[in-house]
Amino acid sequence: MNATAKIRRRTQAAARTASKALGYRTLSGVIALLVDTGRLIRTGDFLDRVGGSDLPDGKQSWFGRHAKKAYIAANGSEPLTVWARHRTTGRWIHVHVYSPIDEALYAGLRSYKGTRHLLADTYARCA
Repeated sequence: MNATAKIRRRTQAAARTASKALGYRTLSGVIALLVDTGRLIRTGDFLDRVGGSDLPDGKQSWFGRHAKKAYIAANGSEPLTVWARHRTTGRWIHVHVYSPIDEALYAGLRSYKGTRHLLADTYARCA
């Protein structure tokens, strides 16, 4: 048996025993690291910051769609995605990530009627 085949067998055995979390973390790569350090945030993290953590999953999902639409309109491309665990079901899902000060997040708040009340609260606190 040559060395290459032996290494391949060991790599495959290690991959079979690796956890699902490690696999998804590997797929996300450097983007997951940027999310962990706070350089990029998920839409759910943004909603937590502006007081929308109590919104149901359906409204949070629709807010994410509106933020994505605003990002595409402003930049001409889709935002980056990362694998993350769903906060209630625990399933692994793709979520979009943005800069913490990205205008698309605020445009998403404005365009979706389920989150407009958060925008008014955000501006009231800043004034």
